[in-house]
Amino acid sequence: MNVRKNERLCGRICPKCGITYHDVPAVSRTNGTSICPDCGVREALESIGVCTAEREEILKTIHRATRANCT
Repeated sequence: MNVRKNERLCGRICPKCGITYHDVPAVSRTNGTSICPDCGVREALESIGVCTAEREEILKTIHRATRANCT
């Protein structure tokens, strides 16, 4: 699926984690499919050797910063 960066999608389900997301998808590094932004971040961090626990902490930080910027 070809999606422009400024488009928002309604209710896509990530094939990796099963979560419904509404943001522009990331492209999986493993098979080129559309995945949720969080799984995209996880794949990118995994590719540079970041451990699972640290990846999840980084995602928590991203979510906190994103919520703080929305208010």
